[in-house]
Amino acid sequence: MKPLRQFDLNLLIIFEALITESHVSRAAEKVCLSQSAMSHALNRLREQMNDPLLVRTEGGLHPTPRALAMLPEVRKALQLIEQTLNPPPPFSESHSNRRFRIAATDYFETVVFPGWFSQLQQRAPQIKVEIDLIAMETAYSRLEKGTVDLIVGLDASQPLPPRLIVEPWITQQQVCIAGINNKDIADNLSLADYLNQPHVVFFDLESETANPIDSWLSTQNTQRDHISRITNYTAGARITARTNAIMTLPFHMAQLFCEMLPLRIVTPPEGIPEIEMTIVQHPLYAEDPAIQWLKQEVQGYARAMMTTG
Repeated sequence: MKPLRQFDLNLLIIFEALITESHVSRAAEKVCLSQSAMSHALNRLREQMNDPLLVRTEGGLHPTPRALAMLPEVRKALQLIEQTLNPPPPFSESHSNRRFRIAATDYFETVVFPGWFSQLQQRAPQIKVEIDLIAMETAYSRLEKGTVDLIVGLDASQPLPPRLIVEPWITQQQVCIAGINNKDIADNLSLADYLNQPHVVFFDLESETANPIDSWLSTQNTQRDHISRITNYTAGARITARTNAIMTLPFHMAQLFCEMLPLRIVTPPEGIPEIEMTIVQHPLYAEDPAIQWLKQEVQGYARAMMTTG
């Protein structure tokens, strides 16, 4: 027999039909070929296999011993190829024990993940989810290697490699928080009031761009007074509760901190930019049903959260 690379694998389908039917016309009908084309294919098979494969007897055509020995193995090979080429089955959350890993921001881990994961545990108790804070120097390579499934919560202004799939995730109004005993802060701030306050400022170590609020203020030819820069919203909220400073942050995060700490929400001046966050995946795994399910879960929970407030 010739090397496999020189063998026409389409002949395996014809072989299976011929040996199963032991009849050229019926085999031709089974694979939608003309009788003459099937006869030609049988001759090619005989030449390739160096075996007659089908021999005429008193009862009609009969497979040779080699053909009969090959038939179950060829059927297995064809079935395996068919299974390989078929699309993967839908992801079943209730039966899966898959472990997912999400590289996420402080916002996702603090505001979104606890509520979403508690709901998920009711529907899919065997699924595990690990959260890693985003480290930009490794995040993209980990996405490509599949050791991280999604990156969730990046600021939309963050430049990303063009090969990645980036979709909007959450767009949210930003508000201020102030200590509940800080009577010097009005409930609504003008731009002048805002600039007169000391600020605790969230600083994203992984972002290559300036804080969006500071960028906006620079377009107004002004700036705010940073008395502290922090890399964790929770730490910033605790500092704000204990000082006369204010902090500007996404609305849902402000709500959460006001439930946990002696803080209140203060309306910022008009023009403070909304925060836009993204969800990022690698195209290598974009068609993986499990990753598609995970992304839909994270997006769906965020939509519901934004709708209900």
